[in-house]
Amino acid sequence: MEIAGVPLVFWLAFCGLILVFLGLDLGVFHRTAHKVSMKEALIWTGVWISLALAFNAGIFLFWERIQPGSSISSDEAGMAFLAGYLVEYSLSVDNIFVFLVVFRYFALPEAFRHRILFWGIIGALIFRAIFIAIGAALLERFTWMMLLFGAFLIFTGVKMVLIRERKLEPERNPVVRLFRRFIPVTQTYVAQKFFTRIDGRLWATPLLIVLLVIEMTDLVFAVDSIPAIFAITSDPFLVFTSNVFAILGLRSLFFALSGLMERLHLLSYGLAAILVFVGAKMLYGYGEKFVVPEWPKFSVGLSLAIIATILAVTVAASLIFQRRLVPRTDS
Repeated sequence: MEIAGVPLVFWLAFCGLILVFLGLDLGVFHRTAHKVSMKEALIWTGVWISLALAFNAGIFLFWERIQPGSSISSDEAGMAFLAGYLVEYSLSVDNIFVFLVVFRYFALPEAFRHRILFWGIIGALIFRAIFIAIGAALLERFTWMMLLFGAFLIFTGVKMVLIRERKLEPERNPVVRLFRRFIPVTQTYVAQKFFTRIDGRLWATPLLIVLLVIEMTDLVFAVDSIPAIFAITSDPFLVFTSNVFAILGLRSLFFALSGLMERLHLLSYGLAAILVFVGAKMLYGYGEKFVVPEWPKFSVGLSLAIIATILAVTVAASLIFQRRLVPRTDS
């Protein structure tokens, strides 16, 4: 049995491996709630990136076995995974800013943040899988969706530059308001519990409200990120696996960068440029496939180089500009 040209055993093996990693993360390394230090965050960031790169190497080496008869070569598949992973991981930085605002809004204790991000990521994996399946089906059935996705990404990138202030009002989220109508919520946190019983009645805690807001926020971001990765590759296996690794690294990236977000003040321009680029690439790809087949093919390697350059330039510019703002204290 195959799914999207990939034998079922590879899908099951990948999902099983991810469940093992998540089980070790929550059940062994983060069994008790604690504040995640910068050192721990950097170590875990390195672990998740290393795992993604190891999987990427497997794509390069064994792609012909993973997807027999694939129309793309192992080199193209490997570069597509890496480009997709880089796009999704970089767009996650924008999520981090919003997560930080939400945590501060609800005065979430730092010791509980890992738990929220863990369960938030479980929900994100489920919703992303659904979105990817829908996106792949739409692109396969309605080729003109490439034009719609491309235009949407360009619009989102331009809007990200023009609308700098994003007003967040978590308590006005319709899902949160509907939830509060049916289930009472305690005024204070109750350890790491999402629910508690008071006088025999079931109450939710603010921890569950924070989780609901995080899940809804990720759904909004998925609307941007899923079309973005389809601009890199339309292969469902590459789209799903690169997305999963990017999401898994989001928690450690949050703790590593949460204190540095103000210094990376120009990064949002880089993310906007990436969205505009992948949107334009999707429009170009539609033209190359269905309008003017003689157009030169926009290689995945070139896309990867452009995306990496945009990120490197905006990060470097943020740090350089920040240093210039700091007065010299030389005597």
